[in-house]
Amino acid sequence: MTLADPAHMTPSASPSRTEAAPAAKQRDVRLDFFRGIAMFIILFAHTPGNFFTSWIPARWGFSDATEIFVFCSGMASAIAFGRAYDTVGWRLGTARVSFRVWQVYWAHIGLFFAVATFLAAIDMTGAYDKVYIGTLNLWKFFEEPGPQLVGLLTLTYVPNYFDILPMYMVVLAMMPLIMALSRVHLGLVAAFVGLVWLFAQERLLALVGLDHLTFALPAEPWSDRTWFFNPFGWQLIFFTGFAFMRGWLPKPPVSPLLIGIALALVLINIPLSNIGVREFGFDWARDWRIANKGLIDKSDFGLLRYVHFLALAYLCWVAAGDKGARLLAHGDGLAARVWQRSLAIILKVGQQSLAVFIVSMFTARVSGFAMDNIGRDTWTVVAVNLAGMGVLVLTAYGAGWYKSQPWRKKAVH
Repeated sequence: MTLADPAHMTPSASPSRTEAAPAAKQRDVRLDFFRGIAMFIILFAHTPGNFFTSWIPARWGFSDATEIFVFCSGMASAIAFGRAYDTVGWRLGTARVSFRVWQVYWAHIGLFFAVATFLAAIDMTGAYDKVYIGTLNLWKFFEEPGPQLVGLLTLTYVPNYFDILPMYMVVLAMMPLIMALSRVHLGLVAAFVGLVWLFAQERLLALVGLDHLTFALPAEPWSDRTWFFNPFGWQLIFFTGFAFMRGWLPKPPVSPLLIGIALALVLINIPLSNIGVREFGFDWARDWRIANKGLIDKSDFGLLRYVHFLALAYLCWVAAGDKGARLLAHGDGLAARVWQRSLAIILKVGQQSLAVFIVSMFTARVSGFAMDNIGRDTWTVVAVNLAGMGVLVLTAYGAGWYKSQPWRKKAVH
């Protein structure tokens, strides 16, 4: 999830010291473009009964839009927060990160109450056979609000629909330690990130009888369920993006060999994906997925999800061209003008990630409720999705306008 302060710069990739030097500023549209696309995907993915989900990345391979969010979050955080560490030091850089964690925390709380109140309001009408608070398994919250309020505010009660922002908070909270280790040696960063990821892999640890040492956080006090997005596993992809943007990892070369390997990895994934199992009926693929669940597990961020995402990300990075040159419109024809305008919208959505994400999660429930009432024929679903996309676009432009603080600008006479 891309929830750091928006920025559009890329660093140089050749550190002269143990930690890469701050980069020169150059515009690069790729970061905002891909996180903008990801924001629309998350809207589709969280809208109940939405056939658009048949075509999202999650259906075609092990990784999905979540990897896009978290990887791009790491890249954006390297710009927004890494630069703070470079310019004002570790203490104030950590203060900057802490403030962002504080913002995300209250965004999480606000999102929960907005969605829970909306669902409860529907149920209060008594007009529907479906109990809408049950669609997100919020029974316990409404049955025993006191203990669950305590759990909600202490992050020991984290319902599945509301689990991405808590994961992001924990990963952000690891950044001061990562930055401290990087000042000693980048090898310590790699060792720390790798070991933390390893101890989040419950199924792998179980093979050697160490599953009792698994790093995980409790999601609810009445069961042993843990956070669906285990931050100790997902920090691997976050800090991979962070390391690339800091220059700790060099840019991969563009070569036919690497392109061929990445393409092969992506294509091999298709028979093993949900499409392969459900649409093509590959029973052997279903058996393989069951036998190798630990390698593709989403909660703990299994290793093959990481491999698949890196292969897909490399292909997209190559296709977009240097600094996203191939994404830019060329010429002045109608098609170029339409694409130029569309690109501007996608970039704006990608830049205002936190506001757009919060609104998209709420809009998804509204869209699902709307389709429950007006039906789910093809054109109705298309219209509802387009309306939802419009809401995200308006949110992005509105958030951008407020962040520009126009009331502080001098009046032009």
